[in-house]
Amino acid sequence: MGQPTAARRRFVAVAAILGWAGLSIQLYLILYSRWSIDASLMGGLLSFFSFFTVLSNTLVASVLTCEWTSRESSLRRWFLQPWVSSAVAVSIAVVGLGYSVLLRHLWHPEGWQWLADELLHDVMPLLFLGYWWWCVPKGTLRVWHIGLWVIYPLVYFAYSLLRGHVLAVYPYPFIDVDKLGYPQVFANAGGLLAGFVLIALIVIGLDRRAHSSSLSSRRQ
Repeated sequence: MGQPTAARRRFVAVAAILGWAGLSIQLYLILYSRWSIDASLMGGLLSFFSFFTVLSNTLVASVLTCEWTSRESSLRRWFLQPWVSSAVAVSIAVVGLGYSVLLRHLWHPEGWQWLADELLHDVMPLLFLGYWWWCVPKGTLRVWHIGLWVIYPLVYFAYSLLRGHVLAVYPYPFIDVDKLGYPQVFANAGGLLAGFVLIALIVIGLDRRAHSSSLSSRRQ
């Protein structure tokens, strides 16, 4: 019993460190770019947190850190609730799949930017989905949880449109109203939301299957 617990803690610790490392590298690159052109660093910080990738990876790193640490707090208890961790799993899966399908072909980062991209879009989605499968208790998810989970992408989308309207800057090309117009942007967002819901349904299905398998093994 002790060995699996130790292995689990090592896995979670490494994943948490990699998560914060990816975010730190990306933040440094944005702030350095702003500093080199004498632009506002506060504007760089706001830009950093305007990306769904960054927000979702921050949630991922927060859940992993709460799992890694043993100090009890209301925030730790909230993040480690299965429905919350599962919502984060759905979000980071969307990040990974969305980047591979919609954005990866648009640019070819090098150096530190490549490393940040790999960590945030490939490594962390895989690590967190592994964490979700092996570490998050199963059997409590319900379809109605999806109604709570979609609040996050919907609020993000509304914020991105508002920010883009004010600053004429959009975080992703598929929601660039100035280039695509509102009808196409809403169509793109609808497709992404449908993908989010589909992944959420898959996560709930896997949760139920894992729970059923666990009950069957206990009866044997």
